[in-house]
Amino acid sequence: MKLALFIPCYIDAFFPEVGIATLELLERLGCSVEYPLDQTCCGQPMANSGCQDDAAPAEAQLVRCFQGFDTVVGPSGSCVHHVRFHLDAIEQTPQTQKVRGSTRELVEFLHDDLKVEAFPWASFPHKVGLHNSCTAVRGLGHARPSERVNDLYFSKTGDLLGKVQGLELVEIDRPDECCGFGGSFCVTDEAVSAKMGYDKVQDFYRHGVEYIASADMSCLLHMKGVIDRLNLPLKVIHIAQILNGGPL
Repeated sequence: MKLALFIPCYIDAFFPEVGIATLELLERLGCSVEYPLDQTCCGQPMANSGCQDDAAPAEAQLVRCFQGFDTVVGPSGSCVHHVRFHLDAIEQTPQTQKVRGSTRELVEFLHDDLKVEAFPWASFPHKVGLHNSCTAVRGLGHARPSERVNDLYFSKTGDLLGKVQGLELVEIDRPDECCGFGGSFCVTDEAVSAKMGYDKVQDFYRHGVEYIASADMSCLLHMKGVIDRLNLPLKVIHIAQILNGGPL
């Protein structure tokens, strides 16, 4: 399959190893991957703050970069959710609609589209706690939200991690509780955001987790700040890194 790789700006700036792992993983699975060099921010930070005029140029640039591809894959639930559901600061041209409809988040692409059954090159002998972001759970359907008690349980991210040799997936008390990042929420309500982050990290820590894994590096960035502040023996890792065989 030929596809375009969409790497969010914060991954490019702070966690380039996640972008590299995503590229290598997709190529291991037989995908022919192109990376448009002119891509920048998708516009989500501005749009989340209500600054539609500021979001528009970034959204327009995204469409220009990816309009020639039938499939666009990105390792970020929140950014992909913005592209699919909230890319509305610009005119909804056929090109815009095409990009919105063709953009896939990495977990759903591997689980739903490629239906990957094994990662024979991947071994990760560690206790891993899974953090599915609020957007991933309730926006993209990565897992059953805890409030849907009558629905059949599922976790696409958990299914993928369960195919990695040696990995022990550890259940925590409140698996889909928000970590407190929330995009601009962590700036406008920093005290509440920090307390939520402390609660979430402590949940992982008291269950003996070695790594916190997620499909959203933005959440992991927030929790890493808490981990560093508390000097806890925890590490954060993107699911792409685990599925690709471990940290670079």
